Amino acid sequence: MNNEPNILMLAKRYKALGDELRLRVLRALRDDSFGVLELSEIFSMRQSGMSHHLKTLANAGLVTTRREGTSVFYRRCVVAQDSVIQAILQELDVAPLDEEVARGVEKIRAERLQQAQAFFAKNAERFEVQQELISDFEQYADLAESMLALATGQQKKVIELGPGTGQFIATLAQRYQHVCAVDISEQMLAQAKKRNQALALKNVSYVHGELGDLADQTVDAIVANMVLHHMPAPADVFRHSGHMLSNGGVLLVTDLCEHDQAWAREACGDMWLGFDQQQLVDWAAQAGLALHQSSFMALRNGFQVQCLLFEKNV
Repeated sequence: MNNEPNILMLAKRYKALGDELRLRVLRALRDDSFGVLELSEIFSMRQSGMSHHLKTLANAGLVTTRREGTSVFYRRCVVAQDSVIQAILQELDVAPLDEEVARGVEKIRAERLQQAQAFFAKNAERFEVQQELISDFEQYADLAESMLALATGQQKKVIELGPGTGQFIATLAQRYQHVCAVDISEQMLAQAKKRNQALALKNVSYVHGELGDLADQTVDAIVANMVLHHMPAPADVFRHSGHMLSNGGVLLVTDLCEHDQAWAREACGDMWLGFDQQQLVDWAAQAGLALHQSSFMALRNGFQVQCLLFEKNV
């Protein structure tokens, strides 16, 4: 009698996995979260049909939902207690995306990227004022710096992803031999350069692009302060970090905890309404990174920030 719930869930999971389209959806959700309309576009099918398949996957505990404003996004669950399901998903993840699906995914990501770039191009000059609606830099900078001090690996090269107006660059320049600031927005990168120009920092370089553009480099640390919630595909930060970090290298993530204040989308250009810690830990685990230290602090207007230090140990 006690086994009936487990048997029922097993039946639901294997039924859900017994459909080719649902397997392809799970593969597409390996590195990203998508809304039902986005998935309908990617797989060229009606929303009603996609909703049916997503409901089947959700009932089987293979995907979870997250409301972002008026939209519901889906991401894949980590089924830690079921080694058979884990093996199936690992086998699935080895397979490349179908060409048509891959094109659909890239189209959605490109649209998200254009949306983010358009916001920062328009608001670069007043970015700090808008960010103060949520938090002051000083509120989380000390926490981020103290967390980074716990890293025991080499301190040769660090990448700061999305440096904003460059407030944390000088701190990193004192700790690391070389700092590379990377941003998708030329306007924000110009703001960062302008702020640090007077300091004449000789160990800082600036790159207009994404973290993936530097995927052939090996670095000792990657810092993402209050940037994931602006990114088109935040899981990519973990995936690239897993490849780029040296043994003992760290990924420092400071970001908002999950919230429901949708006004931040329009006012601050937020693409995601914060993150549940477990979601970040899951993405890190998939990339071969382990949570080393975490801390939380309350901000204004009901927001909470989390500071997480992940470490790579081969």
